[in-house]
Amino acid sequence: MSLIDAARAVRENAHAPYSNFKVGAAIRTASGKVFTGCNVENVAYPEGTCAEAGAIAAMVAAGEREIAEVAVIADSPDPVSPCGGCRQKIAEFAGGAVPVTLANMDGVTLSYTVAELLPGAFDKSHMDAP
Repeated sequence: MSLIDAARAVRENAHAPYSNFKVGAAIRTASGKVFTGCNVENVAYPEGTCAEAGAIAAMVAAGEREIAEVAVIADSPDPVSPCGGCRQKIAEFAGGAVPVTLANMDGVTLSYTVAELLPGAFDKSHMDAP
């Protein structure tokens, strides 16, 4: 199963009763394992969880720490990209050259790298003491 297919399948499990905007994400790690996540809305909107964050949480819970590839899919006119917070979450576990494929349900895809989605990312080097 391709990463986009994995994201498409998990998207169906999204809990989006308020926006009706279901999103699926799939992450392949450096070891080759695939982790998926879907958005989970809450009536108190800020308390929801993005699909990418769910996939990352599943990856970390399984003891993995290195993202090798990301795919995100939603039913939108154009492929949807991760929100700013999720871009930062992805960058925590992925190098700048890691590919990110964005897709819509009609099969349109766009390809980026993590660095293209989050130029100038805040990283652990910013935490180094002067």
